[in-house]
Amino acid sequence: MKQFPVGLQLYSVREDMQKDFKGTLEKVKEMGYDGVEFAGLYGHTPQEIKEELNGLGLTPVSAHVPLADMMADPEGVMGIYKDIGCPYIAIPYLTEEYRPGTEGFAKTIEGARILGETAKKLGMKLLYHNHDFEFVKINGVYALDILYETVPSDLLQTELDTCWVNVGGENPADYVRKYAGRAPVVHLKDFYGEKSQHMYELIGLEQEKIQESQKFEFRPVGYGKQDFSDILRASEEAGAEWVIVEQDQPSMGKTALECAQMSISYLKKLMEA
Repeated sequence: MKQFPVGLQLYSVREDMQKDFKGTLEKVKEMGYDGVEFAGLYGHTPQEIKEELNGLGLTPVSAHVPLADMMADPEGVMGIYKDIGCPYIAIPYLTEEYRPGTEGFAKTIEGARILGETAKKLGMKLLYHNHDFEFVKINGVYALDILYETVPSDLLQTELDTCWVNVGGENPADYVRKYAGRAPVVHLKDFYGEKSQHMYELIGLEQEKIQESQKFEFRPVGYGKQDFSDILRASEEAGAEWVIVEQDQPSMGKTALECAQMSISYLKKLMEA
């Protein structure tokens, strides 16, 4: 099995990043991660972050930046992450008014085209990070596939989130293979339980408290229901360059950093087997 470089989506340890930016990055490196994906800069300048990452030997793989923020100033916002050294930048999530099934989805597609052109101009590549709501069909075709069919591959690549592909009703490995040659970064996310109305509250986007009895929960990689052997084989076949661990909320009585450690330890053993 390919020895993929493994990155951590820093949203997974966001509270730790907020409290101790440098110390948390040091811990991420000590765990064995090769790179990071950003979801905010925590008040630091691109130069400060670049120097910190260089000193630690961590690669800035990508960044999740809200669609509205990028559309407000495409070149200016993307330029921040280019200065850090990120080769990729991703549309991470769609608010309800821009999702499939609304008039705003056409704006999402056009926005992806515009942002993809800007990224290309800057020498970067735009990714789209899916959830499960893209797995609704429009005239018999998944909205996610319509997005990729409409915006050409030289402007938009995939960042398939394997948890949400599964929740959306498809086999994650098969979907990675479907986009072979267009899947440079694959999100590895594990979970336990079934699709529920509370899933997006677990992401941290809603304020309503989650009950302890809620069945759906995010898990460290290898501790849920995903088949990561198949997903990693598919990622290799698809030509992926990076795999990224993401866990929206800690679980199993562990802290976010402990969950991140469990994920990388599992993956290292799996790839060495």
